Amino acid sequence: QVQVVESGGGLVQNGGSLRLSCAASGIIFKLNDMGWYRQAPGKQRELVSTITSSGRTNYADSVKGRFTISRDNAKNTVYLQMNSLKPEDTAVYYCNTATSNWINYDYWGQGTQVTVSS
Repeated sequence: QVQVVESGGGLVQNGGSLRLSCAASGIIFKLNDMGWYRQAPGKQRELVSTITSSGRTNYADSVKGRFTISRDNAKNTVYLQMNSLKPEDTAVYYCNTATSNWINYDYWGQGTQVTVSS
């Protein structure tokens, strides 16, 4: 089973940037599609971005053009570069594998808090 450690969150002003990192273990990382997810206070967790094992990327409409997902298979790490951050991006960000069943996952890491001030 996958285990993940997310890092890189923090407090940033409107329009700022952050780079999140996620170190994964317990899986053959290079064979797995990976995703970033987020959960804002009072809201359900949502899918932000995914990257397939072959490097194909996908983004939620709300972050398209501002966020970039990437992966380093040698380091078993997936990244999320977040630019032009907005207050509505404030959330706890999580990474995990990316499958169609992600909403039913019973394992999530501790996440990393991103707070964007207006």
